[in-house]
Amino acid sequence: MASLEEEIKQTSFRTTQNKAIINLLFTSSFIAQKQLQLFRPYGLTIPQFNVLRILRGQYPKESTVNLLIDRMLDKSSNASRIVDKLEAKELVTRKKNPVDRRAVDVFISEKGLEILAKLDIEIANWENKNIQLTDEESRHLNLLLDKFRG
Repeated sequence: MASLEEEIKQTSFRTTQNKAIINLLFTSSFIAQKQLQLFRPYGLTIPQFNVLRILRGQYPKESTVNLLIDRMLDKSSNASRIVDKLEAKELVTRKKNPVDRRAVDVFISEKGLEILAKLDIEIANWENKNIQLTDEESRHLNLLLDKFRG
């Protein structure tokens, strides 16, 4: 396991907190690259996977684009455009809301559920092989990250 210093060829940091932030950014990028490798065979991006994951959590209930925006990990993503692309891939469907005719309900399709089921297995396999943290260490990391966000 290489240290952050070895990975980015930097020997010193302004403060320990500065190193922690850089380490978080570097680790986030590392995980994103690994996810992209897993998603690429399915033609998915990270934001598209995130929307599918949210829709599966709502399934079989409907979701709105506003609900997706509220729950997305990357708040800067364009949820409407992501839904358009997922609909073109037949991974989601849209229906006019019967109560509010201006609103559109979004549902994950069977095809979307099937892809997520396959990805669940691939992600679990990757995590089991690559995440070198015990359950207790993972709980502690989660507490620290929650604290970090304040």
